[in-house]
Amino acid sequence: MSLGKAARSLVTPIRGVLRPPSRSYAAVGEARAVLEKELDGIRAAGTWKAERIITSMQGPQINVDGSRSRILNFCANNYLGLSSHPEVVQAGVDALKSHGAGLSSVRFICGTQDLHKHLEQKLAEFHEREDCILYASCFDANAGLFEVLLGPDDAVLSDELNHASIIDGIRLCRAQRLRYKHMDLSDLETKLKESQSARMRLVVTDGVFSMDGDVAPLKGICDLAEQYGAMVFIDECHATGFLGPRGRGTDELLGVMDRVHIINSTLGKALGGAAGGYTVGPKPLIDLLRQRSRPYLFSNSLPPPVVGCATRAVELLLASSEIAQSMTAKTMRFRDKMTQAGFTIAGSAHPICPVMLGDARLASLMADDMLKLGVYVIGFSYPVVPKGKARIRVQISAAHTEEDIDHCVDAFIQTGRKHGVVS
Repeated sequence: MSLGKAARSLVTPIRGVLRPPSRSYAAVGEARAVLEKELDGIRAAGTWKAERIITSMQGPQINVDGSRSRILNFCANNYLGLSSHPEVVQAGVDALKSHGAGLSSVRFICGTQDLHKHLEQKLAEFHEREDCILYASCFDANAGLFEVLLGPDDAVLSDELNHASIIDGIRLCRAQRLRYKHMDLSDLETKLKESQSARMRLVVTDGVFSMDGDVAPLKGICDLAEQYGAMVFIDECHATGFLGPRGRGTDELLGVMDRVHIINSTLGKALGGAAGGYTVGPKPLIDLLRQRSRPYLFSNSLPPPVVGCATRAVELLLASSEIAQSMTAKTMRFRDKMTQAGFTIAGSAHPICPVMLGDARLASLMADDMLKLGVYVIGFSYPVVPKGKARIRVQISAAHTEEDIDHCVDAFIQTGRKHGVVS
C-alpha cells in the first residue's frame, strides 16, 4: 500500500468521529431534554415515587435497606399474610422441582401443564362459576376481556373511578362507552336508559375501589341490570380471599353471587401475592377468550412455582374461612383508633384505610417520617389519585397483631403532630 493510500485510510475514520452529530443524535438529545424537564416537574411537585429496597420476604414485618431493625409493613396487598405462609412457599418450591422454572411458551402451543388446569378448576370452584382462564396479571385479564366480548353493536357502562386497567381494557373494545358517576345508581339507570338500543350491555365496576376502600353497591347494580336486561362484571382484586363470610368476595358479602356474571381478579394480592390474574364466568365466554383474547394468546404461561403457590393459597381458603374472618376486628381497631386521634379515614370497613392528607408533599414527608419510627407506608398522590386528594394508604393484614396496629397508630399520631395534621 502506498503512503498516500495509508494516510487516506487513517483520515477517513477520523473524519467520521469529528463529523457533526447526525439528526438522529440530535433527536435523542431533544427527547432527553423533554424527559428531564418532565422528571424535574414531578420532583418539584413532591410526587416523585422512590422505590425502597426490601431485603426480606414480604410480610407484616420486613427488612428494608438502610434500616437497622425490622420494619412493620402496613402498605402491602398481602391481606391474608399468605405471601410468606410456609405451606404456600413450600408449594412453590415443590412445583419448581416437579414442573420447572417456566414453559417458554404460550398456553396453546406447549405452555399448558396439569398445574394450570388444576388451578383454573380450583378458582372456578372457589367463585362458584363454570370455568376459569389464567392470565399473567389481572391487568391482562381486563385488557383481554372487553375486546372479545363486546362489539360495535354493544354498550359498556363503567363507573368513573374504575381501576386504570379496566379503563384501558374498555378503550380496546369497539362498544359504545358510557361512564356513570361513582357508585351513583341514579346516573347508572340514566345510562341504561340511554343505551337500550344496544345488542348487549355490560355494567362494569370494581367490587372494591382500591384508592378509597369503598364497596360498590352491587345489590342495586344487579337490580338495575336485571330491570334493563344488562350483564354485570366486577373486578375483585381487593376483595378475593377475605370479603364475605367465606372470603369469596364482594358478591358474597352483599348476597349477589348468583347475579354477577363475570369476575376478574388477581393472584397477586390475597392469594399468595406472586403474580397472575384470571377471569371466571360462563364456559362459552371462557372458551372464546382462549381463542381470541390477545394477552392470553401472546403472553407466556404463568411459571409453575407461581401456579403452585396460588393453588395452595386457594386450597387453604377452600378448607377454612378462619383467616378471612379475622380481618374485620383488626380493620376496625385501626380505623377507630385513628379516627379518635383526629385523622380522616376514607372508606368504610375495608382493610384499605386511606389516611387523607390532601397535600402530596405532606403525604410523602409523613411517610418518610413513619419509616424512621419503624412503620413502612407510602404516600399516594397524583396521578395515582386526583389532585388535592393525596393520602397515605394503610392496608391491614390478617398477619398483623393488635400490638402491630397500635404501634402504627402511635407512629401516625407522633408524625401527625409534627406536621400539624392532628393536635
